Amino acid sequence: MRPLAVIGNVNVDLILGPTEPWPAAGTEVIVDHDELRVGGSAGNTALAWTALGVDFQIAASVGNDQFGLWLRDAFAEQAKDWPVEPASTTLSVGITHPNSERTFFTTRGHLPLLSFAQVQTMLDVERLRGGYALLCGSFLTDSLRDNYDDFFDLADAKGIHVALDTGWPLDGWTEKNRAAATRWLKRSRCSLLNEVETTAVSGCSDAIEAARRLKSLMQPDAIVVVKRGAEDVIAIDADGTLVSFKTPRVKVVDTIGAGDVFNAAFLAALCAGNALDVCLSHGARVASQAISTAPRRYGGPDTISILEAIDERP
Repeated sequence: MRPLAVIGNVNVDLILGPTEPWPAAGTEVIVDHDELRVGGSAGNTALAWTALGVDFQIAASVGNDQFGLWLRDAFAEQAKDWPVEPASTTLSVGITHPNSERTFFTTRGHLPLLSFAQVQTMLDVERLRGGYALLCGSFLTDSLRDNYDDFFDLADAKGIHVALDTGWPLDGWTEKNRAAATRWLKRSRCSLLNEVETTAVSGCSDAIEAARRLKSLMQPDAIVVVKRGAEDVIAIDADGTLVSFKTPRVKVVDTIGAGDVFNAAFLAALCAGNALDVCLSHGARVASQAISTAPRRYGGPDTISILEAIDERP
């Protein structure tokens, strides 16, 4: 198993819903579901890896409040070196809707303060040689993002492959943000964007052609994955082969963090030496289980081996 790490945004998610239509100002709405849980792209990925029994490193931070203490407790030993920022912990309130869509209200909080210097102190880069480091929450971790070039230089020097999931820019896909994402992709070995992000960065409305454009920007052996929600997930392998996997049909509880869970299971399968189509299957199946269960379940430490056996059946 090749080593894994995740670097980026860990925050608190408060999930409420479903509600429809959007309530009028000054009113109160009673909802059926509420859940307070670890959130953020890095947090969701780490939770999935933990449930799947995957060994990994994580570089993140928290704020100096009760939510920060709660997050550190949730990750126990893995959070012992996390810096405590002089700010409140970032909080994201997700309002779910009956059509599986959601609306987020998020505070800036501590996330913009996470720095490259801090990340360096939290990672054992020698132990990451030959593995993958997932870089996520790009447009929320301002200080780290400003030093992405230094992070890529470090990864190159230590033989670490970078997988990138930028997330959605707060000000949308402006030309500046598209240019930044393009620059990062050129130095990444794996793109893990969703369909809207892929088409926005590439400037192409067709998902397959957009994936090919991203592939042409990246290193020759790079992999491009496009997450297309309830439809399917597609990918272009290092040799340019297009593969896909149909997303399993499930009764959705909430889709928040589905892409992050997919990233976790996909990278775990990839680092275990599986073919790309098997990795897509693992990612989609584990994510489908997560979004259809409450409390959320990801499977157990034997999930990857069980799914691999299913995929190998004649």
